[in-house]
Amino acid sequence: MIQDDTIIALATPSGAGAIAVIRISGGHAIDIVSKHFKSVINKKLIEQKSHTIHLGHIIDGKKFLDQVLVSIFKNPHSYTGEDVVEISCHGSVYIQQQIIQLFLRNGCRMAAAGEFTMRAFLNGKMDLSQAEAVADLIASDSEAAHQIAMQQMRGGFSNEIKNLRQELLNFASLIELELDFSQEDVEFADRTQFNILLDKITQVLKGLIDSFALGNVIKNGIPIAIVGEPNVGKSTLLNAILNEERAIVSDIPGTTRDTVEDQIAIGGVNFRFIDTAGIRNTEDKIEQIGIARAYEKIEQAQLVIYLFEASEDKAAEIEALRNKYPDKNILLIANKIDTVKKDRARELKNSFKDLVLLSAKDGKGIEELKEKLLTLSNTGQMGKNDTIVTNNRHYDALLKALEAIHKVKEGMDMELSSDLMAIDIREALFHLGEITGSVSTDDLLGNIFSNFCIGK
Repeated sequence: MIQDDTIIALATPSGAGAIAVIRISGGHAIDIVSKHFKSVINKKLIEQKSHTIHLGHIIDGKKFLDQVLVSIFKNPHSYTGEDVVEISCHGSVYIQQQIIQLFLRNGCRMAAAGEFTMRAFLNGKMDLSQAEAVADLIASDSEAAHQIAMQQMRGGFSNEIKNLRQELLNFASLIELELDFSQEDVEFADRTQFNILLDKITQVLKGLIDSFALGNVIKNGIPIAIVGEPNVGKSTLLNAILNEERAIVSDIPGTTRDTVEDQIAIGGVNFRFIDTAGIRNTEDKIEQIGIARAYEKIEQAQLVIYLFEASEDKAAEIEALRNKYPDKNILLIANKIDTVKKDRARELKNSFKDLVLLSAKDGKGIEELKEKLLTLSNTGQMGKNDTIVTNNRHYDALLKALEAIHKVKEGMDMELSSDLMAIDIREALFHLGEITGSVSTDDLLGNIFSNFCIGK
């Protein structure tokens, strides 16, 4: 991506709307727009102050294309760190195309995907992890995903990494200094303090790595498989949770032969519910395929809802399921509670810990179920303002940094020479720097920003 030219793109979604915003960035942005902008009070755009808005018309020769509002942001106080002009025009697709084509003919080129944000990174307006958070913020579709993206975009994660890297860098410089005086056999770096720092870095990195499991499901939705025997009300339960007729409901056993999925936000967290085929022994080959897929979904799910009728004794089946999936978080739900007496309800509560009693048909107990799901989804960390990792690239870099720190720690324990330890320290610094962009390559940047939408 060339940095010294002027780029243009539509910043709002393509298609007709009330208003469209066209963004232009580069050293000649204001000059180019001023030649085709006529202010209603004859202002010269090139002479106006930064962060001002001006009403006028975009003109192509003698042809008036549209009445617009032009916003000016002068470098370095703009999103990209360059001169930026944003043109708010009427949302006609024809008008958008005419204005963009006018400026393409007069000194601009079309921006590549993510090029505005890439320029912001290259011009020091944000680091790489903050830039990636911009894409996450645009894609966020729940309160939790939005909260994480905002925390990262504001630099919470970046600052944590930068502070760790700086402390490690300070000791690394002392280790390197020792190499210059290797003939003197002196130590500039206090080994005791260095050990304390390594323990601190290890603890922080492990916490960030562990947070990825939570961050990943919040970003992509927490998958929950609804399983049980045929005709226990799995599809009815899915419809009750979603509050719509999403799955076909029938008294005929084996109605659901494939998985049915849908997503809903509960307490600001996205949950992806998967209604599966009823599990039973059957000779029906199609139903057998559906049951096999049900087991696949159990493997993939973070939470499993096992649904059974309140009137039936399913202790053996529940124990078998728990033995088969000992690492799975299984939530037991007794359905059709409206069909049994209170004594049976008390008996079930006494038999199974954290059991939810409900009637999917009447909607009774659905709110209790939602509260239980929030508790079991382990989203409590969200409320502590802790840093949560959601990016696969960050996760990989953290793993590699931790591995390098372990090597440094082993070197300390083995009393290795400074030159050998310096190699592992440099590796840890490299991987930490990858996260924020202190260390980057053209291929890495191209790969990251190509996933952005054009106009951002």
